Amino acid sequence: MLNQRALTYLNEVIRRGSLRRAAAHLNVDASAVSRQLKALEEELDTQLCERHGRGMRATAAGQLLVHHFHAQRASEEAVLSQLMALQGLAKGEVRIAVGEGFIADLITAPLGTFMSAFAGINVEVRMAGVNEAMSLLKDREVDIALLYAPPVDPQLYCHVETRQPLDVIVPPNHPLIELNRPVTLHDLKDWPLALMDNPFGMRQMVNMVAHQERIHLEARLHTNSVSVLKNFVRSGIGVTFMPEITVIDEIERGEICTLPMRYPVMNGTRAQIVSLKGQELPVASTACIDHLHKGMRFFSADAPRLLQ
Repeated sequence: MLNQRALTYLNEVIRRGSLRRAAAHLNVDASAVSRQLKALEEELDTQLCERHGRGMRATAAGQLLVHHFHAQRASEEAVLSQLMALQGLAKGEVRIAVGEGFIADLITAPLGTFMSAFAGINVEVRMAGVNEAMSLLKDREVDIALLYAPPVDPQLYCHVETRQPLDVIVPPNHPLIELNRPVTLHDLKDWPLALMDNPFGMRQMVNMVAHQERIHLEARLHTNSVSVLKNFVRSGIGVTFMPEITVIDEIERGEICTLPMRYPVMNGTRAQIVSLKGQELPVASTACIDHLHKGMRFFSADAPRLLQ
């Protein structure tokens, strides 16, 4: 039987990249971490970590052990969740990574009704761009993630997928509305533009189209906040990109207008609920996915044009 404490320490050293950072996270002395790793290496007669630059990285044997450690934990969590299912989901936890653009749709009703229906289940929501959310899944820090315009990743399993076009959003009565046709990136060159930062799916989609069209987009404002983008447009300063659902309330109040883009790839942008492939999800997480699928406008159906 492998020493579980040593496996835990090994996992943190590899994840954090150094003994000291792992020890700080575990709230133990670095010497204790070092002793456990050394004992495990002696027991297995193989090197598990090697120095790399100013930190540590796993050897092939170390990677194999960490994979075993994660699989073991996932199996235990699955058994515990099945026991909870026999008790009617009386207890449990769901950890979700979610981009800010999903928050209004998530919080408005679905999350509240889920927590009411399953009073014993605690929910942890972590804000993250698409890149960070995918990393959190792979590091097993969250159970599921809500992603917009994610890149294809064979390590992730998609439970729900809908089409949510990426539009340009503009203030009411903006001259672009008078074009009466799908907008191109060339049409935006005369207007102040705001863009999300690079780790976010919306920005990555725009970057891809701009590269294909050989257009350099000069943004007047860069941000990691959907709220900042909304206020940028709502105040009349300029324009940006966003799926229609994200600004549905502002549209209904007459504060913002959405215009479709000409590019099929932007009109085919996807929203997904994903988990780590091969990991058996706790019953609470499976129940949450089903609830969000039915209750969130982002995931209940495709939305090529909500207000037509």
